[in-house]
Amino acid sequence: MQTKQTRPADSQRDEQEIRELVKKWLAASAEGDLATMLNLLADDVIFMVPNQEPFGKDVFARNFQQMKGTKLKSDSNILEIRVIGDWAWMRSFLSVSFTDPKGESSTHAGYILTVLRKETDNHWVIARDANLLMPKNG
Repeated sequence: MQTKQTRPADSQRDEQEIRELVKKWLAASAEGDLATMLNLLADDVIFMVPNQEPFGKDVFARNFQQMKGTKLKSDSNILEIRVIGDWAWMRSFLSVSFTDPKGESSTHAGYILTVLRKETDNHWVIARDANLLMPKNG
């Protein structure tokens, strides 16, 4: 696949659009809005997380539905975004607090490496996500 050369103004606009995607993702996860989250994922997305085989969109949706009733609160610190044509990568630090229906809480935190792709309709989607979240002690 050939990518177009991105000019600085395009790159800045793309970076802002990616930051908006992250905001939408965090809000949707807090609201339990799976439909919005799925719209932010490429159909061929691959997630890589510790101690599991890589998985796609269908497994992501099933896992999220199994957490029904769990409240999520996330905080993301984007450390770096690089845009190269219709592809981009982002390095960030993410902390997610989970509170289950019984009121028990846990927090997972860690670094994330995300590869994004601009679709033909010019919106960005998550294509690959390497997520190193681990339980936080204390």
